[in-house]
Amino acid sequence: MGDGSGLGPPGAWGPGDGNGHGRPGDPGTLGNGAPLPTEWTATVVGHHRIRHDLAVIRLIGEFVPFVAGQSVEVTVPQQPSMRRRLSPALPPSLDGKLEFHVRTVPGGWCSGSIVADTRPGDEWQIRSPLGGFTIDPAGDEVVMIAGGTGLAPMRAQILDLARAPEPPRTYLFFGGHTPRDLYASDMLYLLAGELPWLTVIPVVETPDDPSWVDEWYERSRVNIGFPADEMLFGTLAEVVGSHGAFENHQVLVCGSPAMVNATVDRLLATGTPPERIQFEGL
Repeated sequence: MGDGSGLGPPGAWGPGDGNGHGRPGDPGTLGNGAPLPTEWTATVVGHHRIRHDLAVIRLIGEFVPFVAGQSVEVTVPQQPSMRRRLSPALPPSLDGKLEFHVRTVPGGWCSGSIVADTRPGDEWQIRSPLGGFTIDPAGDEVVMIAGGTGLAPMRAQILDLARAPEPPRTYLFFGGHTPRDLYASDMLYLLAGELPWLTVIPVVETPDDPSWVDEWYERSRVNIGFPADEMLFGTLAEVVGSHGAFENHQVLVCGSPAMVNATVDRLLATGTPPERIQFEGL
């Protein structure tokens, strides 16, 4: 069962998407040699609340010269004095498209406001692309391990890899506590069907959703997604650890600090070389 996230496969933006996704030839200068600005403006064109605590935000604005897998700093009009780092879920777009997956952090004023109060027409300020994962598109097979909205930078990288002549075989473990937590299952199901080099492994800790009703989930759910018999059960650390060592893979881990710590510990314990692992906590 899918969630109706509306994330969609490449091209889901509709008219004008075309070849809009692109990596700049020189991220440090404009075409005339002038230095790039350090702050950019983007306007919200879509706010899709797909869980009580999670929303997908789409914006269009100035070109932001980041690299797929990085995070950027955002300021939103609802909390103008606060800054929040978010990872774009799309690779750099020459026509200024951005997408963010935001989950409410307990006690987090900014994340809660983004999820509940964002509206089309809001202007966001974007700054400081930093960090992120690196993948050699001509290198070894890739293992991505994403918990919750840790999926966002990995989705950007999958779409980025799709432009390579021969993308490396890529395995994405996407996990949550229950099936309802796999907020992008419809998008990933469709994406895996389009990209023969991508395998998506949905992981849940328990097969049963909670008994309480999430009205946002009920409004958006669709009959597209991974059936229950294709899901693996356990924590991401347990499931990934059961596969043994990834000695010749590019391994990326992103999610909550607790999930990242547990997963990296299990990878190391099962023999994955530390130099093969990149990780980032949300």
